[in-house]
Amino acid sequence: MHEILLVVCLTLTVLAGTALSDRLRLPAPMVLIALGVIGSFLPFVPEIGLSPDFVLFGLLPPLLYATALQNSIIDIRANLTNVALLSIALVVVTTVTVGATVHLLMPDVPWPVALALGAVVAPPDAVSASAVARRIGLPRQIVTVLEGESLLNNATALVALRAAIAATAGSIAIGEIGLDFLIAAGGGILVGLVVAALVMQVRRRVHDPLIDTGISFVIPFAAYLLAEEIEASGVIAVVVAGLIIGHKAPIVQTSGSRITERITWASVAFLLEHAVFLLIGLQVSRIVMGVDGTLSWGYVLGVCAAVLAVVIATRIVWVCLTTWLQNLRTPAAQRPPWSHALVTSWAGMRGVVTIAAVFVIPATVPHHDVLVLASLAVVLGTLYLQGLTLPWLTRVLHVQPNDPAVDALARATLLQQASEAGFTELESIEAGELAGGSDPHEVCARIRERVDHRTFAAWERLSTTAGQETPSEAYTRIRSRMLTAERARVLEIRSQGKVPSQVVREVLGMLDLEESMLDSGSEAREAIVATGTGEGGYCEELAQCPSVAVAEDPVCRRCEAEGTHPVALRQCLECGEIGCCDSSPGQHATDHFHRTGHPVMQSAEQGESWRWCYVHSLTA
Repeated sequence: MHEILLVVCLTLTVLAGTALSDRLRLPAPMVLIALGVIGSFLPFVPEIGLSPDFVLFGLLPPLLYATALQNSIIDIRANLTNVALLSIALVVVTTVTVGATVHLLMPDVPWPVALALGAVVAPPDAVSASAVARRIGLPRQIVTVLEGESLLNNATALVALRAAIAATAGSIAIGEIGLDFLIAAGGGILVGLVVAALVMQVRRRVHDPLIDTGISFVIPFAAYLLAEEIEASGVIAVVVAGLIIGHKAPIVQTSGSRITERITWASVAFLLEHAVFLLIGLQVSRIVMGVDGTLSWGYVLGVCAAVLAVVIATRIVWVCLTTWLQNLRTPAAQRPPWSHALVTSWAGMRGVVTIAAVFVIPATVPHHDVLVLASLAVVLGTLYLQGLTLPWLTRVLHVQPNDPAVDALARATLLQQASEAGFTELESIEAGELAGGSDPHEVCARIRERVDHRTFAAWERLSTTAGQETPSEAYTRIRSRMLTAERARVLEIRSQGKVPSQVVREVLGMLDLEESMLDSGSEAREAIVATGTGEGGYCEELAQCPSVAVAEDPVCRRCEAEGTHPVALRQCLECGEIGCCDSSPGQHATDHFHRTGHPVMQSAEQGESWRWCYVHSLTA
């Protein structure tokens, strides 16, 4: 009963702390750590110790798995060099520099023990990196590198820690450490591949979303424990399994299973990620009180400050050095700005793995209490110093998040191409099984209307014209009011007790699903303030039709003549005619292409410069 009450109190504190951070406009990790620190000194708050087994076997697998599911194999592969330099090489370099610093400041601490502390504080935390990156909106390439690094660096650090601990009991050769790492990495990859393959075979035969989601809870623990059982890296096994399963989910899972799993894991990750920061804060009293006083507090704090400074400085020097070396063999046009390297070097927050791993170091080693306090100083120092100043640094360096207009353009282009593939299949159905007028209910026409509505809504997100409600926004507003009325009526009937509760739940679920699918795009349109050149594609038509200046007050003459209201004007780049998009009743831009064959239209809306090729369905 006591443990259950403790879990409930921790959960409520996490929820309250997160809500408080939103109200204060502060990062949730920092608020939760502060609450944990305060709680650790309160007499009525029980002491909650983070044992290595609890963190490494209980918290780490689901946290890594949830992050891996949301990461892209394609993106990580595109940034594999940077990820490897940070998750493997930098961890080793940090381990050595911190170890040398500790041994220099405290000569009676043996080299293996000093290196063990270096391995403990070397890996940035996956949760910390994701939490800060999401909040401040870093460019996608930086986020991919940070999350890819934090997914894999724990494996390098834990292998280094294992070797250092073994060296405290006897000699161990450098070759043995390298062999251990290869075995751990290779075995982890193999276990991850096997687990992913088995899960995909099972999911091809499971169509119940609840059973499928239940399977997902077993995956991270099974992969981690199986890898550790054969002395491989459980971290790598979980990451590999999560990346592959997430990549293959659209193929092997049903849509219902994907929706259920996505929502469930989002909730689990939210609670675990935020609970981790609260638990870090709750360790402060125990660690501070554990310092035995054989060294003066001034000397101890100096050691902690030195370790923190070395951790931060090593990352900055390493990232800048490797970036410079990579730029030497990269064409100038393809080099990322130096501001990206500086932001990456400053985004090295440590987390719960560091706090837990330090207790793996035997308590009998000299100055064990100082080593533990130093690891806490690195965690709190990087989280508060770097985490709170990273938004300021991105503003000073003018590091901008991904342009929402470019994303909206890519989204609309992708949906357009998907819709065209669907319409091609629909045409083959009409020519085959529905040939000869065998569609009396006009099902195909209704399908075309629904697909068109979805595609139109994506294109309407690109409109930056203020004060004008798009057709999709009007549809969403009106349909939302209808759904509210429908739901109220269903609840009224439910209160009468004359309809089976299961039927009521099913109908309410149908209304909720439809409401969740409504897409007005109004929030997305508000975020779009300017567009750059898109990344939609390239074709000869687009190359031959560069952007031109558009009139300040473009008008669709055909809409004026027909008395219809235009939406999102387009300009032909061959003859200059202005037409309205397919959300308009007349669809005059598309009609102009069909009449003239002129292939490229450019947006005629103020602040937009993208172009669309009707021949290849590409943007630029």
